[in-house]
Amino acid sequence: MSRRRARGAASLLLSLALVAGLAACANDPLAEQYRSGDGKGFIAADGFEVVEIPEAERTEPVDFEGVLDTGDTTSSDDYRGEVLVVNFWYAACAPCRVEAPILEEVNRSFAGDDVAFLGVNLYDGAEASQAFAETYGVAYPSALASVDGSIKLAFAGQTPLNAVPVTLVLDREGRVAARVIGQVSETTILETLVSDALEES
Repeated sequence: MSRRRARGAASLLLSLALVAGLAACANDPLAEQYRSGDGKGFIAADGFEVVEIPEAERTEPVDFEGVLDTGDTTSSDDYRGEVLVVNFWYAACAPCRVEAPILEEVNRSFAGDDVAFLGVNLYDGAEASQAFAETYGVAYPSALASVDGSIKLAFAGQTPLNAVPVTLVLDREGRVAARVIGQVSETTILETLVSDALEES
């Protein structure tokens, strides 16, 4: 085969590969299922699950208290009137390390809005929790379940916490409006969930 024909064949193969790759992105079943807007939760093959809960089906507000890794305290009363994103994590969790900068990016994107973020570190002490936040650029605080386990108990009826990460979006009344089980790998779905809760009357 001549050099010119070899280059032509290589270019054709590269073009076909790019088209196939773009088609795969466009037909992402996880994104398509969420965008369908039918209100149902969806579960990907890796166990990633998103459930958005209609206002009429939400449970009572979640009341909680906690000790932050800064030594301060927090409670659900601090966040009433705001949309609150609560992320359950711990430092040795590999998916938590991947999603931490993504959550912080969403946090920054809602700066100035009535949106707050709170981590709940399930196992670590203050030093490990703060080191994690510094390493991965997380600016929002984390409550320590190892210091006050009542915060974990407060959410136990809302979502399974045996496998993390888990992320909840609470509406302005403190009710769970959406649940994300598994690693948040991009900003778009979480931004949509937060925006939906923020736009409610």
